[in-house]
Amino acid sequence: MSDTPAESSEAPDFDSMTRDIAEVPAVEVIVTVAVNLMSAAAVKLGLTEEGDKYKDLDEARKLITALAGLLDASATEISSFHAAPLRDGLKSLQLAFREASLVPDEPGQGPGEKYTGPVYG
Repeated sequence: MSDTPAESSEAPDFDSMTRDIAEVPAVEVIVTVAVNLMSAAAVKLGLTEEGDKYKDLDEARKLITALAGLLDASATEISSFHAAPLRDGLKSLQLAFREASLVPDEPGQGPGEKYTGPVYG
């Protein structure tokens, strides 16, 4: 018997994971991350079936700002085919945030608006 723990069959295969990610185009990775940020922000805004159970506007602000920064930084890297629906989703989240806030931010001061400019309904 060895003093080192036996490798578990459940341990991640990092070589395989590296090969898998190497085959994924950058646009697909960017879009996947953006969709994950959008989904997380929707949960934190209370827009899911659970409603207010997971609502946390501070967390939602961070996620929306991260999404806006990602979309701003990748705008020239992804086609408008991918970017347009992501921008629409971002704007919807920004408007939902404004609506959910007890004291709405001034135009241009809401989450992600330093990247998108002021968002109006």
